[in-house]
Amino acid sequence: MIDTLTLLLLIYPLGALMIWLAPRAVPARTLALAVNLLGVLLAGLVLVSFDADQDGFQMLSRAAWIPSLNIDYAVGVDGISVLFLPATALLFLGVTLASWNSVQHDENKLPRLYHSLLLLQAGATLGVFCAIDTMLFFLFWELSLVPFYFLVNLWGVGPQRNYAATKYTLIMLGGGIPLLFGFILLAFNHAEYSGVGLPAGLSFNLATLLQTPLPDDLEWMVFTLLFLGFAVKTPIFPLHTWLPLLAKEGPVAVVALLTSLKLGAYGLIRFTVPLAPDAAQEMHWLLAGLGVFGLLFGAVAALAQTNLRSMLAYASLSHVGLVLLGIASFNLQGVQGAVLQLVNFTLVAGGLYLLTAFLQQRLGSTDLLSLGGAARSMPLLASLFLFFGLASIGMPGTSGFPAELLILVSAIQTHTGAGLAALFAMVIGAAYFLNIYRRAFLGPVLNEAVAAAADLRPRELALLLVFAALILGFGLFPAPLLEIIRPAAEAWVARLS
Repeated sequence: MIDTLTLLLLIYPLGALMIWLAPRAVPARTLALAVNLLGVLLAGLVLVSFDADQDGFQMLSRAAWIPSLNIDYAVGVDGISVLFLPATALLFLGVTLASWNSVQHDENKLPRLYHSLLLLQAGATLGVFCAIDTMLFFLFWELSLVPFYFLVNLWGVGPQRNYAATKYTLIMLGGGIPLLFGFILLAFNHAEYSGVGLPAGLSFNLATLLQTPLPDDLEWMVFTLLFLGFAVKTPIFPLHTWLPLLAKEGPVAVVALLTSLKLGAYGLIRFTVPLAPDAAQEMHWLLAGLGVFGLLFGAVAALAQTNLRSMLAYASLSHVGLVLLGIASFNLQGVQGAVLQLVNFTLVAGGLYLLTAFLQQRLGSTDLLSLGGAARSMPLLASLFLFFGLASIGMPGTSGFPAELLILVSAIQTHTGAGLAALFAMVIGAAYFLNIYRRAFLGPVLNEAVAAAADLRPRELALLLVFAALILGFGLFPAPLLEIIRPAAEAWVARLS
């Protein structure tokens, strides 16, 4: 019998195949919606079945994949990864609904191609969170590039979408090279440590590699390789140049996936620090410094933007700097806050970008020159944008507050100067959001398209209300989420002792 995690990973590629096999009379978006709803249910079932009192991997499933190299299909979840599954499935459901009427129908194949690519992207992304074999992780990591390239290239809204898609793909492929070398070095080290030799002594299993000591020089090499590979995807300043470009050129709903799902930051927590703990601790100053610089640079750059999409891209860079600062604290509060903030990104940044996608569909632009007074014709959209924006800057009562509070407390304990700088950056964050919100949604209506724009449709409102309810619920009652994260976070910190 297929286990729940494997079934979750299988339904998305199978759904993509069904879209092409189904009769043309069956709309692709309907099938995609059904698959995404099933994915949300299965991801929720995984979360409900998860035992929060255990610190190890649960719901394990393993099968030989490349036996001669000891590479397995191995999946499982722990407190660090399990929350990302329902959040990711819900976000992909939101992107599907946000694209309901926006995909061009010039050719019959285009809606099918668009929704099948989205489903393949969802399956690969969920695989990243489930994989506990490094080669399987790398497979999902690289597979996630292919659908995104075509989604940006074919459905981007900017004149340079081809360039943006190519740049992103080449940079990510380049970032994958150090990741692959790092994982191979870890496997070779296990073979040498076990005394079995090659290839019988190779191991790519994460749990096994965590128990295998690394020589100092090799640990530094592994840390450097993994850090570089994940830093490109996070992105960490100055490796962020692809993000603002994609935000302006790519399809707005699809770009929500990049700004909301910080797979690179997850990789830092999942692999880089636990597998090279001594090197990571010695480089705490670099992690904290890059985090603070990203915080400040992203906030200042967002303050200067005149386009909602660009502002959200730089805000994303600023927020991920806070996550890096939490990781650099190397304590329980820091890693709990970092994981919670990454989950929070999925809901808050995802909600903001979906709202921006709705604006793009109605007005054909998200430039401030094309907006102004939008709250008069779209009060529901404007109200929800304000709510999600306040959550993004850590307003008490929203899910952003406990995550940012945990990170700030841990940072001030371990890197006082960096923690104080982070507080200053958060003030700038409030300034850039409130400034651009005032210019986009308040004041007189100067554009006829804004005056004639329709407010949120029932399906759009229902989706965003689900996001808003989760943000409010987790902000008022964060303890259940923190208890899920706690055992795995304690084990993560214990490796650094």
